[in-house]
Amino acid sequence: DGVVRRYFKYPVGLMDVITIPKTGDQLRVLYDVKGRFTFVPLKNKEVKYKLCKVTKKFIGPNKIPYIVTHDSRTIRFANPAISIGDSIKLNIETGEISEFFRQDVGNLCLSIGGNNKGRVGVLVNIVRKPGKIDVVTVR
Repeated sequence: DGVVRRYFKYPVGLMDVITIPKTGDQLRVLYDVKGRFTFVPLKNKEVKYKLCKVTKKFIGPNKIPYIVTHDSRTIRFANPAISIGDSIKLNIETGEISEFFRQDVGNLCLSIGGNNKGRVGVLVNIVRKPGKIDVVTVR
């Protein structure tokens, strides 16, 4: 994600961007259809951003709004329309949100947990259970 790491055992996670200067490879970490991590080659313009899922949203000291993403990034002064479960397009170089995507029926989604991990589909139905996880139907 734009930071040089020399330790070869440094962990990578979902949606991380890996650049190897000697070979010129630019890769993104995603799930394949069987739920395993795989490396997907990127084009030059795709290296500059990363998609992140919003996991927490709260008001900090001095009434500053914060959001926390799935990779533990804390972003201050986020758009108030962003809610938990939405995805943001994060510019890696500046650390700013360029746009956000709502968790709504009809949107494209990637399953990141459960038996369907790695599957991509269209959101058909969302069942919200207060205090628990949202159950979604994907086609």
